Amino acid sequence: MARYTGPRLRISRRFGVPIFGPSKYLERKNYGPGVHGPKSRRKNTDYALGLIEKQKLRYYYGLMERQFRGVYERALNRRGVTGETMLQILETRLDNVVFHLGFGNTRAGARQMVAHGHVKVNGRKVNIPSYALKVNDVVEVKDTNVSRQMGMRSLEASTSRSVPDWLSLNKDGFKGTVLRIPSRDEIQPIANEQAVVEFYSR
Repeated sequence: MARYTGPRLRISRRFGVPIFGPSKYLERKNYGPGVHGPKSRRKNTDYALGLIEKQKLRYYYGLMERQFRGVYERALNRRGVTGETMLQILETRLDNVVFHLGFGNTRAGARQMVAHGHVKVNGRKVNIPSYALKVNDVVEVKDTNVSRQMGMRSLEASTSRSVPDWLSLNKDGFKGTVLRIPSRDEIQPIANEQAVVEFYSR
């Protein structure tokens, strides 16, 4: 499965937001990467602004370009506001829900946990990180020593993060349930999704 494995801090500095999580280094150097330090840059065109917003979301959810384009096209074919629908598709991916529940300490860790077969959906093993969850789907860590130990370590490391209201978590049972599809206000994206829609619709 293709995924980004390059320097993460450099990406966060390029866009000026903590895409891969909080970083004290990013707070100290809140300007773009490079040897010349902070310097004035030319004003971005509308195309460049749309590209930046698209790249923010793509890196944030850990998708390659073809995958992300597929998410946009699925959102375009559904009823409702395309940008909000696109965010809902991204948020209800299995790897992202595993991250929100705390079974994975990072999105990359949650994706790996799913891909290695440590997660079940409605009692069946699912090893596809992009698996689309629906309302009332139950996500659980597989009942084996290795899987449960991984889940426990991640739960302990992610105590500072709260579980979103659209999910419910049973820590003792290593289970979580999708209560409803999240609204735009609950998602709080790291980028302007409308600019992404306009970028793709050119």
